[in-house]
Amino acid sequence: MTNIQNIRVAVDAIVFGYQNNQLYVLLIQQKFGTQESYWALPGGLVKNDESLQDAVKRELKEETNVTVTYFEQLFTFGDDVNRDPRNRVISVAYFALVDPSKLTIKADSDAEHAQWFKINEVPTLAFDHNSILKKAIERLKAKLTYEPVGFDLLPKEFLFSELENLYCTILEKEIDRRNFRKKILSFQIIEETEQFGSSKSGRPAKLFKFNKLKYNDLIKKGFHFEIKFA
Repeated sequence: MTNIQNIRVAVDAIVFGYQNNQLYVLLIQQKFGTQESYWALPGGLVKNDESLQDAVKRELKEETNVTVTYFEQLFTFGDDVNRDPRNRVISVAYFALVDPSKLTIKADSDAEHAQWFKINEVPTLAFDHNSILKKAIERLKAKLTYEPVGFDLLPKEFLFSELENLYCTILEKEIDRRNFRKKILSFQIIEETEQFGSSKSGRPAKLFKFNKLKYNDLIKKGFHFEIKFA
C-alpha cells in the first residue's frame, strides 16, 4: 500500500522591535481553531502559487497590518510530526528587525489581537512557537557580533549610548562601553551628525547615523565586521 504524503507548508514571522531599552516581538492572538485565544507568531499556510517570501509577507500584512521589506530565513520546523494538531505541517520561519515607532499594528484576518510583547514577558504560545522564538533570539544574539544588524532596530539618528544599550539588552549582559565605542568608530560606518539628542542631565550628546552605502561598499572590498565580547 502506497503511503501518500499529506504535508502542508506554512510560514511564521518573528518580527523583533526595540524601544525604550527593551526588545519586543510582535504576536497575534488566535481567533479560530484548536489554539483559539492563544498568542502566536504571525503566519499561516503557503498558497500553491506563491513563494515562501511572498507568503510570510502576506500573512504578516493580513494579520498585523505590518509590511516588512526584508526577511531572513531562520529555520525549518517539522521534526515534531504533531507540532500542529490539525495536520502534518512543516513551517519555514523568517525573522525581521524593525523600528516599532514607524509601524501601526492592527489585527485582521484570523487574528483577534496584535500586540508587541517584551521578550521577557512572552506567554506560552500556540504550537511550538516558543521554541521558534527561542531559536530566533539565539540567531539575533549571534548576528550582533558579526553583522551590524542592530542599526535596523534603532531610529535613523541615535545616541551612541542607545547603540550601547541595545547590545547590552539583547545580549543580556554588560559590555565594556569604552572598548565598544572604540571598536565601532574604528569601522567608520557610522557618522556623527550636527543634531543633538535630549539629555536629562549633563551636556547633550550628538546623534549618529549608520552609513549603509559605505558599509556595503566596504563589504565589496573585503571588510569584516566583528565584535568580540569576553
